[in-house]
Amino acid sequence: MALLQISEPGQSPDPHTRRIAVGIDLGTTHSLVAAVRSGVAECLPDAQGRAILPSAVRYLEGGRRQIGQAALDALAEDPLNTVVSAKRLMGRALADVVGRERLPYRFIDQPGMVAIDTRDGVKTPVEVSAEILAALRQRAEDSFDTDELFGAVITVPAYFDDAQRQATKDAAKLAGLNVLRLINEPTAAAVAYGLDNASEGLYAVYDLGGGTFDISLLRLTQGVFEVVATGGDAALGGDDFDAALADWVVAQSGSKINTPHEQRALLVAARAVKEALSSADSVTLRSGAITQPVARAQLDALCKPLIERTLAAAKRVLRDGGVTRADVQGVVMVGGATRMPAVRTAVGELFGREPLTNLNPDEVVAVGAAIQANALAGNSQDGEILLLDVIPLSLGLETMGGLVERIVERNSTIPVAKAQDFTTFKDGQTALALHVVQGERELVADCRSLASFELRGIPPMVAGAARIRVTFEVDADGLLAVSARELISGVEAKVSVKPSYGLADDDIARMLKEGFGAADVDAAARALREARVEAERMVLATRSALAADGDLLSAQERETIAALLASIEETARSDDHHAIDDAVKALADGTEPFAAMRMNRGIRAALAGRSVEDI
Repeated sequence: MALLQISEPGQSPDPHTRRIAVGIDLGTTHSLVAAVRSGVAECLPDAQGRAILPSAVRYLEGGRRQIGQAALDALAEDPLNTVVSAKRLMGRALADVVGRERLPYRFIDQPGMVAIDTRDGVKTPVEVSAEILAALRQRAEDSFDTDELFGAVITVPAYFDDAQRQATKDAAKLAGLNVLRLINEPTAAAVAYGLDNASEGLYAVYDLGGGTFDISLLRLTQGVFEVVATGGDAALGGDDFDAALADWVVAQSGSKINTPHEQRALLVAARAVKEALSSADSVTLRSGAITQPVARAQLDALCKPLIERTLAAAKRVLRDGGVTRADVQGVVMVGGATRMPAVRTAVGELFGREPLTNLNPDEVVAVGAAIQANALAGNSQDGEILLLDVIPLSLGLETMGGLVERIVERNSTIPVAKAQDFTTFKDGQTALALHVVQGERELVADCRSLASFELRGIPPMVAGAARIRVTFEVDADGLLAVSARELISGVEAKVSVKPSYGLADDDIARMLKEGFGAADVDAAARALREARVEAERMVLATRSALAADGDLLSAQERETIAALLASIEETARSDDHHAIDDAVKALADGTEPFAAMRMNRGIRAALAGRSVEDI
């Protein structure tokens, strides 16, 4: 099992040369920066003493901008130029943005990633995120009276795919930050909770933020944080709870939302009511001409389907981890939406115990990131911290017949490198196309394409003679590189997988669900594809042998083999993999004498002109 070592062995920090590193929680709704000061990890406040920075950027005339609370205050007033929840747009094309019809922005559907047209020009989610990160960087520099941060550990949802992680790193680079590592949010929360409470054992981290939901099982043992399994829903968060309430209010009041200003104002009001109902039994929503009383019971009813989606993901993670709820010693709650009483009650009922809420759910992720940043900077006094994280979806290659050969299984510990040998399908093949895919289904058509590249320069050989080793490497940030090497000639090709955009918001959850639900169908489809590929291979090999040594056969023998070839080609068009397997066996049995004749000819040719003494 690969281990991610956060501090170098034997590294002892010098208090006089302490390097300043921070942890950043770049959130959908709000963001924070934290650091270890005087041995304690804490969130850094702004000049007004506020630790939370709303993840909002307002673009003004003349290249000016407002970031944080000032931008959030202008959200309803200037919705077209005030960008919130940019995290849900990271690494996404317009078609992948769930709920885009509710968003007031002027979207630009450009290649690679959606952008937003503002009064200050077209802005990508990467640029918006960079503004937030730069504000947090400035806050940290002011807190430590320095302009030289060593670097930052930035957290991402466990279900962020390669494109979203790359986009996050690009945003940090634009903000002038040195990224020490990207880590998963639930893992950061577990680090904060484990070190703060000296906890050990199996813990679940339930992370319901503004735009994403993650659920992870972690085993804590003497400073080792092992992610046992992870799951979630990349298209579910507090924003969706707000939208559900807003839609209900519109339906109840009979009002119509006609402008982006009205739409954004209603969502702002819905969020305020949702937050107020965490402590009150009833609140009146007021937005424009709408005045609608909302009881907590009504909000609970509206949110129940969304909460149940989180519970379904949690049950899958328990199954993946091979544990029961009785094995879980505690459930750590992360994210502002976990303040909702209905959420806490549902989670408590699922796990059979009260959730752990003694740490601030808004701050725990940033605090965990700060602890790891401090260790990466060489400042940790606690020796080594080992973090064993995992990838959320399997990675593999397309093989003949459109089948997926998994190389790295989901929930594999990262960083990880795995290799597998492949070969050529046809005689004289000098190039091999490699198609990298991600997902849990057996057929390529049901998985997501990540990248394609070619290995050229393979020496011409008979089919099956070449040995091509394909290596998948997933680094500590969860980013993938794939290489292929022909072992006889040494020719090599490689690709860093950087898709133009990521999985659609609900693709990962859908892929897992389909993978579980279609296991039997996939198994049958795979068996059929494999049988057809083997039939094609046998036909090609037999025809090649006949072309080379057909003169060894009598006319009757050639007719017999021709009949077997016709039979296998006809059977291969059917959907009965058992019949195809039988036809393959019949051809193999029927050509066995011919194979023996060819071997004898080859031996005679090799021994021609040689004496016993030579041998």
